[in-house]
Amino acid sequence: MLFWIALISVVVMLGAAFAVLFLQNYLAAAAAASVVSLALSVLFVALQAPDVALAEAAVGAGVSSVILALTLRRVGLWKIETHQDKN
Repeated sequence: MLFWIALISVVVMLGAAFAVLFLQNYLAAAAAASVVSLALSVLFVALQAPDVALAEAAVGAGVSSVILALTLRRVGLWKIETHQDKN
């Protein structure tokens, strides 16, 4: 069972990491970066390290996602383009 949880967690982390690299929208890339951190937290829980998982979830997914989103807003890249905005 541990093998499958670890495998799924690693696949989710790799998928989200590639999404960060290839997404055009910066806000979506910041959200995908937090998914990497959450999947790593699940892996830490599966490896019986709940204290490390809690710290990773709080800092990696929580604080760093907020800092990335606020930085995008400050720089001016916060806006999400829709199909109507492109026309």
